[in-house]
Amino acid sequence: MRHKYHDERLRRREARRARVRRRISRSTRTRLTVFRSSKHIYAQLVDAETGRTIGAVSSRSEKVAGGLSSTGNIEAARRVGEAVAELAREKQIERVVFDRNGFLFHGRVKALAEAAREAGLRF
Repeated sequence: MRHKYHDERLRRREARRARVRRRISRSTRTRLTVFRSSKHIYAQLVDAETGRTIGAVSSRSEKVAGGLSSTGNIEAARRVGEAVAELAREKQIERVVFDRNGFLFHGRVKALAEAAREAGLRF
């Protein structure tokens, strides 16, 4: 059943999210899912077969947010990307599928992805 959206931006994001998820769902790799709000950015590793979260990192944690003036900026996203790559390394995960969750691939989402790639995560 389709939802009635009163906010056109939310409707477009949900359409992008469904489109991306359709393509990603064919993969058996672990999924790196990103969510961004106005104040924070979150990333989690999700097992493709079971749908369970393996681990999560966000700009709300003291380890990531320590020393930052704001947690809703590109620098915070970079730190989250590095931290999620470190978490994946601990769990012996080196290849993932990037799920941008309907968000456009620029700004904070792009910074997180590039930092994760630089830290050794392959996608």
